[in-house]
Amino acid sequence: MNKVFKTGVAVAAAALTASVVLPATAGFGVFSGVTADTKTVTVGIVGTSDKGVWEEVAKTAKKKYGITIKTKVFTDYNQPNKAVADGSLDLNSFQHYYFLENWNKSNKNSVKAIGKTFITPIRLYSEKYKSVKKFKKGDAIAVPNDATNEARALTLLQSAGLITLKKGVDMPTVKDIKTNKLDLDIKEVAADQTTSSLKSVDGAVINTNYAQQAKLKLSSAIYVEPVNKDSKKWINIIAASKKNANKKIYKQVVKAYQTKATKDYLKKTWGQAEIPAWDITLK
Repeated sequence: MNKVFKTGVAVAAAALTASVVLPATAGFGVFSGVTADTKTVTVGIVGTSDKGVWEEVAKTAKKKYGITIKTKVFTDYNQPNKAVADGSLDLNSFQHYYFLENWNKSNKNSVKAIGKTFITPIRLYSEKYKSVKKFKKGDAIAVPNDATNEARALTLLQSAGLITLKKGVDMPTVKDIKTNKLDLDIKEVAADQTTSSLKSVDGAVINTNYAQQAKLKLSSAIYVEPVNKDSKKWINIIAASKKNANKKIYKQVVKAYQTKATKDYLKKTWGQAEIPAWDITLK
């Protein structure tokens, strides 16, 4: 999710319905409207954190495979999977493995990952401190309140040495905090409110897309989520309905994404904020 997660899981407003030809104004994609004659794929996007990346993908798709990519914009993170599952859209890439796994549990495993895109580490920010070691007893830290992002934020706080979590819990909440030596006040807020909460708390775990929208410098974060063998579930993906996962044109879209051109764009635009994940080794 960043982008999210590209990275958020909160259910927002109803989906927008405008369709336009790339260049797109967006962060995450959903593909629809493929026809054998036109080879047109429509990309639905959620958020604005990856504006431009699909322009690069569209260029490659057109040049190498004769595929035209269009866009359709959503503001509700639950809608893209529903649309893919019912066949009204073809592919999506707004989510990571963890989000899809949990969505599928309640939706008959109807959507399947068909390709990796990038991973976006989340970060801990503070306007008060320059290091996690500076937090004091009773300080308040804001975390996203939706299930996926809260679990990820709490895991980050654990890796930063601020808390420990009960073992064996798949999706921890504040109720699963085992030790909290500083008696930190973990405040659950909507993911899109974590940036605005910075002024009223001592720290906040913020998804990269919201940090970018708030013009927070990624380099100002006092702790960054480690990218290691435990990070696979946070890798963003392109997904299709289970029954259509092997379509040739969908595989070509994945190939069009997983190119050096895309890598170059991500590095130039986001530095280490969005890390290409289709060929990395997690240790």
